[in-house]
Amino acid sequence: MRVLITGGAGYIGTELAYRLAERPDVSQVVIYDNLSRGNYNLFIGVRKFPQDKVTFIKGDLLDTRKLRKSLGGVDVLYHLGAKVTKPFSDHNPHLLEQVNHWGTAEVVYAVEESDVSRLIYVSSTAIYGTSNAVVSVETPPEPATYYGISKLRGEEHVARLRQKMPAFTIRTANVYGYSKSMRFDARINRFMFEAAAGQKITINGSGNQARAYIHVDDVTDCLEALLTKELEPDVYDLVTRNLTIHEIVDGVKTVFPDTELLYINQHVKPWELQVAPDERLLDCMRPEAHTFLEEIKEFKKQFTLNFRD
Repeated sequence: MRVLITGGAGYIGTELAYRLAERPDVSQVVIYDNLSRGNYNLFIGVRKFPQDKVTFIKGDLLDTRKLRKSLGGVDVLYHLGAKVTKPFSDHNPHLLEQVNHWGTAEVVYAVEESDVSRLIYVSSTAIYGTSNAVVSVETPPEPATYYGISKLRGEEHVARLRQKMPAFTIRTANVYGYSKSMRFDARINRFMFEAAAGQKITINGSGNQARAYIHVDDVTDCLEALLTKELEPDVYDLVTRNLTIHEIVDGVKTVFPDTELLYINQHVKPWELQVAPDERLLDCMRPEAHTFLEEIKEFKKQFTLNFRD
């Protein structure tokens, strides 16, 4: 089986590439990425890919010719490539529209003219916008940012493809945890780095606002399972827990007890979004339960400098 991952040098893509390369039923993993985030960690370090099993192609989603050529002989396509922002940020609308919306459209067009037999598209719970109530996959999307809008428009193209072949849309919550290709703009990862470096953690608002989260290992497990799992092609929410900022900070302070907090804009009510875990995906993730505290204790071990202990 030959697999291609768009955005394969990114935060999630790197871990997925390693996981798929270890499978005996996968003959080759093709990583398609433009390296726009400077994700060069994929190419260095002691953790190596199996010899002659992984290929890298530097390319853009909007490079139609290269994208279609790269899909030659590919059986399964993971579409992770995207312009990613913080869940409720709202900048670079034109770039978000071009990459996330029309880039996904190009992926779908290319798949239709290829021999790809399965598509897994990684979307985002940002398509729900903000809500005081817990939302689920049954909740109508109401994106509140250009990022959420662009991801939802990408979903619409995948939905059209679903009439012809197995095409899955996986809406991931805010991802956290150690990856070789880290994202430190993600909230929990940023809090951990700031605490490890002895910096103050800045909290916008009261800290009571809650959002949906999932560990990168759970995301990787689920995406790997979808390679062959007999599951109805549909839209799924990939979430394991909802946490308030206070709950996150309490965990971080348990790991780094001397961490100081700085509250700003306490009079402003920040956006929040809680998402119900999709029970249809529960058996795709790690069978053993992991508490949030256990996860960030393991995360702490990945820091190479003992800023403080």
